Parts: sequence; C-alpha cells; structure tokens
Amino acid sequence: MQMGQKQPVHSIVPGSKSNMLHTLELPPFVDPLPLPEVARPVVRSGRRTLNVTMREIHVKVHRDVPLTRMWSYGSTAVGPLIEARSNEPLEITWVNNLPVKHFLPIDHSLHGCGTDIPEVRTVAHLHGAKVPSEDDGYPEDWFSSGCSRTCHYPLEQDAATLWYHDHAMGLNRLNAYAGLFGMFLLRDKFEDSLNLPSGRYEVPLLLYDRDFTTSGQLLYDTSGDPEHPWIPEFSADGILINGKIRPFFEVEPRLYRFRLLNTANSRFFNLALSDGRSFVQIGSDQGFLSAPTDLKLVSLAPAERADVLIDFSRSSGQTLHLRTGALDILEFRVAKQSASGQSVSIPKTLRPIERIPESAAIKTRAITLHEYKDKYGMSMVMLLNRKHWHEPATEFPKLNSTEIWEFVNLTEDTHPMHLHLVRFQILDRRSFDPDEYLRSGKVRFTAAAVAPEAHELGWKDTVQCPDGTITRVIIRFEGYPGKYLYHCHILEHEANDMMRPFEVIT
Repeated sequence: MQMGQKQPVHSIVPGSKSNMLHTLELPPFVDPLPLPEVARPVVRSGRRTLNVTMREIHVKVHRDVPLTRMWSYGSTAVGPLIEARSNEPLEITWVNNLPVKHFLPIDHSLHGCGTDIPEVRTVAHLHGAKVPSEDDGYPEDWFSSGCSRTCHYPLEQDAATLWYHDHAMGLNRLNAYAGLFGMFLLRDKFEDSLNLPSGRYEVPLLLYDRDFTTSGQLLYDTSGDPEHPWIPEFSADGILINGKIRPFFEVEPRLYRFRLLNTANSRFFNLALSDGRSFVQIGSDQGFLSAPTDLKLVSLAPAERADVLIDFSRSSGQTLHLRTGALDILEFRVAKQSASGQSVSIPKTLRPIERIPESAAIKTRAITLHEYKDKYGMSMVMLLNRKHWHEPATEFPKLNSTEIWEFVNLTEDTHPMHLHLVRFQILDRRSFDPDEYLRSGKVRFTAAAVAPEAHELGWKDTVQCPDGTITRVIIRFEGYPGKYLYHCHILEHEANDMMRPFEVIT
C-alpha cells in the first residue's frame, strides 16, 4: 500500500488486546526521525497571525506497519512546530475540521462528557503560556467540528520550550492520544546571545507511547465495562518519537541541542545515553537554568520538558542510542566528519534566576491528592482536596501576590502537577506518613526535607510529586485575573477527576 492511501479501519473489541501489534517485535531503527513542519506567523494588518487546522490523517508509524488513522494539528503525525518571539503577540485561529464521530472509546459517565453534547469537541491549550483566561483553553470552552476559535497570546515571558495540546473536558486524554499536540518554541534576545546550536543542529524530540492493532490502527485500552470504560493509567507497548516507532537520526560529530518533550498520557521517560555519557541540561519547562548541569539520567513526567545538549564530536563514525530504562528508542548515527565548521560551545552561565524567598509568600495552601478504590482495589476516582471539578473554586490567589502550595500526596503514584497561567519554583520535598494524616489530619514527617536537584532549580510549570511526600512550590500569580485550573498531567487522572479550577482576583 502506497503512502497517502487510506487504510481500512478494523473494529476493536473494547478492553481487548487480542489483536494488538507487538511493536517490540518490529525491527528497530529502520525509519529516519521525522522533524515537525515549522509554522512561522505571518503579519497581517500589523498583527502576527497563524491558522492551525485540526484534521484526520493517515500516516506510517513504521516501515512495516500499515497506515494509521490519527488526528493532527497539521498534515503529519505531530503538529507543526510553532516558533515565536517574546513580547511579539501572536493570534492563532484554531480550526476544527475533525470528523463528527470519535474513533476512540468515550466514557460518557465522566463529568462534562455526556451523550447530550457533540461527540468530538476540542479546545487548544498553550501549555506554559501566560495568557488571559479567555484564551487559555479552559476545558469547558470547547468547540465542535466545523467551528473555530481565535486566541490571543501576548507572549510576555522568557524564551522557553512550550507546547500545545487539546484540553476539552472529559475528552482530552482521547484527543491527545489521537494526536492533538505539538511543540511551541518561544525565543528571545537572551537566547540569541548564547550562540547555541541552531537550524538543523537544534532538534525537537516529542516522546510518547501508543498501542496498535495488527492492522496498524490506534488501540486505546478500556476497563471492559461499556458503561464506564475509563482506566486510571495507560502505558503502551510502542514508543514513538516525532511520530515514528524507534527511528534513527543521522548526526554530525559536533554539538547538538535537543528540545525534549514528554507528550504521553501516563508514561514517564527515564532517558539515558547507551555509552554512559552525560547530557548537559540547559533548560527546563519555563526556560533556561542559571547554569548548565551534567546529567546521566533525564526523568520526564508527562508534560515536562528538558532542553539538553549532546556533544557527538568524539563519536565520529560511531552509533549510540537514546534509551528509556533498558529499551533503546532512538539510534544516533554519527557521521565521520562534520559538514560545516563548529563555532558553538557550551556556555558556562545561562539566564540568572532569582530565588523567591519563602518570606515573600502571603499564604500557604495545602492541596491533598486522593485516590478512591472499589472493594476490588480498582480505582474509581481521583480528587484534589476531596473535591470534584464541578464544585466551586476554593483557591482565590490575588493578582501579583506570592503563595506557597503544598501538594500532599496520599496516593501510591507520582503525580505531575501543572498550574495554568503561572511559573513557579520548587522549594523542597519531604516524606510523611499518609496513614497518620488520613486518620488524624496531622502531618508526621518521616525524613528531612530534600532540596530540588540542580536541573529543577529553574522556572517550572509542572512538578513531579512523589507518593507519600509533600512537595512545596512557591508561585507568583503574575499576568491576568480570571479563572484558570490546576491538575495532574497524567491525562487519565485529570479526566476523573484530578483537576480543579482556581481564580486569580484583583
């Protein structure tokens, strides 16, 4: 079957993986790493604008796998790479040209996901952006097939690796799994001054996992209960980078910059290089660190980003691999010589970061993380502060004030907690006794507080909150008043119902 021909769709039995493709049996490193299309804004009537259209596509995820039906913000398996400049406002019109019927199993019992509303709904969230409430991609601001929405992004923030993805209430875990995500690189003059690898030497790597049927179609597992097919987590068999299963990438023996992004629904990636060398991390979610830091292992929870450098200059003619755990997921094929002279180097210092003193906080909030199970030990619902999404907001931070938020994790999972609108700094993590807390409401610490590692000392918008631990972050609520949200970025958790509104007030 040739590229561009549509693959017939085969039916899937909900909750069954009997016809699942075992991707680990596919030959690895037979497809070149694709790079996203680049979308640069155009200037119309003095405004920088961009049209991004959601559509159904059919693409090859591996040489030996038939065409796969996906949804995308563009014409390829990952949405276009959008590049913009700090303090140059951007207007994006998001167009929904998707089918009216979903091809993944909807759980109509989830809040905001009933049978009385359109089956296909979308709203784009520019993750990590400081934007007015009406342009943030609030989950209830969805629009259906045949409609569009124009959002205004002031971009009054530092250069950073941002990304965009669907955030429609009750559906975003399916819409993201179908393919609705892409990277957004915000640049500024400070970044320009660092003389970092650029052009073809700066490479976006979007990592995620998917299951497929033997006919090459996306397979999203269910509970087996047609009335409530939601599952609490999703870890798939196949690892994809930029839309390909375990691809290869040809590099020159020189310094490269990789923009790493975990777009998976639930999977954490623990990345290392096969020869044991270190990454040099220069940035995290919200931009540059204050200085480069060497790391043997880069751990990325869903929605986290890492800006890293890899020096291939001493690997001429060699092959090495990027791996997660024991699995090699990307093969680097290093050429014998560089095509051009190298005039870049690793800076000794990066963007200065002023640590926010705890004394600046006018309020400390405890946010408890709960998981409720049935008598068989199966997860039923996950809540923040024992409250559902639809209950009234309980957090009302004041605009331009500083607060400390303590994420009190009473579950057995690590949760990547994300706040919209703001960036924050991690203060510390400290283990405690969850059973004692549930019995008495009192915190009994079981160890001393642990400061964040060097790679976590930059500005963040998503933080890993380990089980049995209180994770503290300090936040300045800068930007705009209005309604926003915070949630776990494991998309299955967020859907049921680990997501809460907050409102910034003046």
